[in-house]
Amino acid sequence: MFIEPHINKGGWIEVVCGSMFSGKTEELIRRLKRARIANLSVGIFKPSMDTRYHVESIVSHNDNMIGAIPVLASHEILEKSVGFDVIGLDETQFFDQDIVIVCEKLADLGKRVIVAGLDMDYTGKPFGKMPELLAIANYVTKLHAICMQCGGTASYSYRITTNKDQVVLGEKDHYEARCRNCFKK
Repeated sequence: MFIEPHINKGGWIEVVCGSMFSGKTEELIRRLKRARIANLSVGIFKPSMDTRYHVESIVSHNDNMIGAIPVLASHEILEKSVGFDVIGLDETQFFDQDIVIVCEKLADLGKRVIVAGLDMDYTGKPFGKMPELLAIANYVTKLHAICMQCGGTASYSYRITTNKDQVVLGEKDHYEARCRNCFKK
């Protein structure tokens, strides 16, 4: 379980990762709402390519939502985060290669940076810049889903369509959460 730091003179980076349907966005929204309850100013960003649920919000599979600013490039986050104490990023695996530098700069400016994203792609390989963010994060939370084949603990996103592109936006029509054994079958 994640325990929010109560005294920290500088900024830090938190990563929430896991497979599809593990609750990453739900956890991100929960942390951002708690920050608002604490009267902290919150800036929320998402890649503009992610239009699955809403163009200007992040939405969990449980239909919880919170407004977000879509950006084309990660450097825009630096420009648009002035005045915010807490920065939330969803679908972080889709940001460009500069996202690690951006997160480090934000933390160095004293901001709490909370990123959520897939740690592995549909082939089980590290996804985007998430491995680097995991390495530099001050706090890491790995969430798990329920295997849609056997009911076990799932940490893989299995693509049920034949498309071989690394990035295919989709939901239950394209993906299943699977445990290690069911993923490898």
